[in-house]
Amino acid sequence: MSTQPATNEPRGRGLLLLELDGAGSHPAAWRYSSTAPAAVLAPENLRGTVLAAESAGFHAATFSDPGLPDSLQAGQQGQGPDTAARLNALQRAAFAGPVTRSLALIPEVDTVYTEPFHVSTQLASLDYVSGGRAGWLVAASTSAADAAAVGRDTVPGEGLSREAADSVEVGRRLWDSWEDDAVIRDVATGRYLDVDKLHYADFEGENYSVKGPSIIPRPLQGQLPVLAPAGLLAPEAVAAGAADALLVSAPTPELLAAELAEVRAGLAAGGSEPALIAELDVVLDARGQAAADRLAGLDSHTAWLSPRARFVGTAAELTELLTDVLAWADGVRLHPAVLDTDLEELARRVLPELRRRGLLAPNSPDTRFREQLGLTRPASRYGTDAAAATAAARAEN
Repeated sequence: MSTQPATNEPRGRGLLLLELDGAGSHPAAWRYSSTAPAAVLAPENLRGTVLAAESAGFHAATFSDPGLPDSLQAGQQGQGPDTAARLNALQRAAFAGPVTRSLALIPEVDTVYTEPFHVSTQLASLDYVSGGRAGWLVAASTSAADAAAVGRDTVPGEGLSREAADSVEVGRRLWDSWEDDAVIRDVATGRYLDVDKLHYADFEGENYSVKGPSIIPRPLQGQLPVLAPAGLLAPEAVAAGAADALLVSAPTPELLAAELAEVRAGLAAGGSEPALIAELDVVLDARGQAAADRLAGLDSHTAWLSPRARFVGTAAELTELLTDVLAWADGVRLHPAVLDTDLEELARRVLPELRRRGLLAPNSPDTRFREQLGLTRPASRYGTDAAAATAAARAEN
């Protein structure tokens, strides 16, 4: 969790995140992309995109998981064959790890229909291949197809929130299940591990239990930063430290600052202070065409059904909006309508001006994602010092 003091005053950390979603976040983006449809999912395209995002100065890239929620799929029926083309988010992020140097890599991973043990180990592996630049964007699928694929019924209502919180808790326990110095590589005795520094997670939930320990060493960051949409996790889970950052949207871009201040005040009242990341869809004037005309052309094929606030306008107008929002948010995640077109404008006209105004955080190679969020590296909860502190606290109570 963030260690910033609870306040309702403006503040900012100056982080910019970019969603790398196929040809773009608009479902008809492939029709207007300069990348041929057959090449959108090619490794060369992904390599070029993440390097372009890093070169532009973005601090982090997020990767959406395959498929669309059933509600969006239903809303698009009869409007055309467009869908967002994606490969598995974790695999894309892992591919980008060795290619990049400063870009944090944050895959979206479901917490309801995926095994939490496997999720935790895959994310820990991502932290290693990226040199400590991994994060976890928590998702809770409402898709009947996702449920059927694993032989489960769909999880309704509050069950989504509980399962998401349980999955995060399992991940955190498993990341801590190896102490930092558990790997000893003692050639003389032939021991690779000190088994006394491996610990059981011992999680008992409503629908599953996890014993542990993990099958790989503790991540480089100790704990990967966990991001979640605001409202997904129950307030008590957030207060207990389930999420390090919350993604916040609003009905319109003009209301983002007010929404951020309201969310922050509510979190402070509950005793928690995760970072806040504003969500924003973006359509810019580009290549001689007005943003409104570009959007109309895209929507003529398939309507863009998105819960996020949407900006449609010039690069200069977006710069002013981000200047305002970054005073209240720790960061902003941008969702370009057509990735290559809008990223070009962002790289040439928006990020340089924000940097000139001193609004963006430094972007240094090999900086770990926790450092970008202002988080220290935590000790394992099962380590000797942590265990002794926990026992002392229980004794006092």
